This record gives sequence, C-alpha cells and structure tokens, in this order.
Amino acid sequence: MKKDLRQVTVAEVKTLQALSITTFSETFATTNDPKELTLYLQKAYALEKLTRELQDKDSYFYFAYLDGELAGYLKLNVNEAQTEQVALNALEIERIYLKADFKRQGLGRFLLEHALKVAKEKHCSTVWLGVWEKNFSALAFYKKLGFTEQGAHSFFLGNEEQTDLIMVKRLEN
Repeated sequence: MKKDLRQVTVAEVKTLQALSITTFSETFATTNDPKELTLYLQKAYALEKLTRELQDKDSYFYFAYLDGELAGYLKLNVNEAQTEQVALNALEIERIYLKADFKRQGLGRFLLEHALKVAKEKHCSTVWLGVWEKNFSALAFYKKLGFTEQGAHSFFLGNEEQTDLIMVKRLEN
C-alpha cells in the first residue's frame, strides 16, 4: 500500500470542509448528541474559518492518500496558531482525521511521523495534542507512540462541554 501526503491549498477548501465533516462525524456521531454535533460541524468547519486557517502561515494542512485515494488529513500548528500554549517551542497536532474505511492501515502512524518530522525541521522541542477523554483507541495509540498525559482542557461540541486530555511528547534535539 502506497501512502502519500500533499499540502492542502486554499483552492481545495471545499474538499477539506467535506472531508472534515465526514471524518469527524464518522468518528464521533454515535457517541454524541446529534444536535450538538451539527452545531459543532457548522461552526468548526465553516468555509470562511477553514479558509482563514489555510491562509495562516503558522498552520499546515496535509491531505493523506492511500493508493491514490484521499483518506484523511493532518493539521499542524506552531507559534500563535496553536489553540493554546502548552509548552515553549512546541508544535500542536490539532487534527489527525481519517475516513473510517482507511483506519487501522498505518495512516495514523504515517501522519504522526510526518508531524514529528515537521517539528524537528522547525526546531520544536515538544509536540502536543488534545484527545477526547472517551476516545480510548486514540489515547492508546498516542501512549504507544510515547505521548504522556499532561493535563486537560475543555472542548465544546456545540454547547456541550467535554474534556480533552493534553498529550505531550518531548523531542530529542
């Protein structure tokens, strides 16, 4: 199986929006209130918001392909684009989103390895991400790859407050 990455352009914002809604819904629809999920999807993946994020010099989006098929995407943030300051000189993995049919095929690890490579290129000493406390498979995946829990923060799905655990990995220089 051939895995590829390509940086997303602003011209592809509608594809990014559709992929965001599909992947988030596939992962979280069965464990959340449909009304709150709809509110979240409309706000988080509005075209104007995604366009601003794509234009931010400190955010990086990559489409992931498996055997030429669009499978998901990766979103990374540095500097002021990070959703919060977890550590000095850090890179945030804001999203590793994969379509359901492409999970468990090594793409999550492939995207995470790319994030670590970008962090090293940007001389970051820490990589971090937030993961929903009830997303047990993702938590196990990150722990297996050397991330440790370092606190938590609120995540709002629509009007519903949820808890994301902050997972951190220190990088060797």
